[in-house]
Amino acid sequence: MKPSRIPLLTTIFVLLFFYVPLLLMVVQSFQCRVPGMDARQWTLKWYDQIFHDPRVLEVSLNTLVIGLSAAVLSTILGTLAALAIYRYRSRLQSFHAGLLYVPLVLPEILMGISLLVCFSALGIELGRGTVIAAHVAFCTSYVAIVIMTSLQGFDYTLVEAARDLGATSWQTNGRIVLPLLFPAIAAGALLAFTLSLDDFIVTFFVSGKGCTTLPVYIYSAIKHGRPERMCAISSALLGVTFILVTVSVLCMGNKVVEGKG
Repeated sequence: MKPSRIPLLTTIFVLLFFYVPLLLMVVQSFQCRVPGMDARQWTLKWYDQIFHDPRVLEVSLNTLVIGLSAAVLSTILGTLAALAIYRYRSRLQSFHAGLLYVPLVLPEILMGISLLVCFSALGIELGRGTVIAAHVAFCTSYVAIVIMTSLQGFDYTLVEAARDLGATSWQTNGRIVLPLLFPAIAAGALLAFTLSLDDFIVTFFVSGKGCTTLPVYIYSAIKHGRPERMCAISSALLGVTFILVTVSVLCMGNKVVEGKG
């Protein structure tokens, strides 16, 4: 009996569905119309324009600051949350762990609206601070889950041996736990930065005047600017995202290899 080809064909269809539009966007970012002709030619002028546009550079810098701030804060909170859930066993542990998955399954539009209502009720002015707080709110869960996954194969006997030799809790965490978890922490931080960099829906609701990120800028400019110019910005953002995700996967892969070794 021959094996079914349906799974293979389904996989190919899904991959084409996801990546062909991205490929077309990248190709279009390198093309422009020939004046007076219904034809296109290859060019780099769209990339030259965006890299010399003060507004694009300002928005990119703002996006970078928000992404780095959200990544640092969410990495600290996510690491502490993962260690607390892993170490302290209680009847409510499953409930606490389940709370981490809520931001992952909650629709982004609901999170954006709820955070907007919360900030408005507290009288907090929308701006860079509210965007960072909103990004930390959902990035922390991703970081905690990545680190909890790494903790499943953590050799806790090393910690017990260090304590038997007289090491304090600070020494144990600083010299044993954190170095061994560093690949997972780095992967979680890169993932948090990537999520913050690409987020649009939540940012759209909680950003104020003068606090525009690249995804929000692209959404606003696509209605008035040239499609090829927006494709160039999106392609550059796509390249940064792929690099960060690749580095994150490599960090987690190294951790898995070390665990098997």
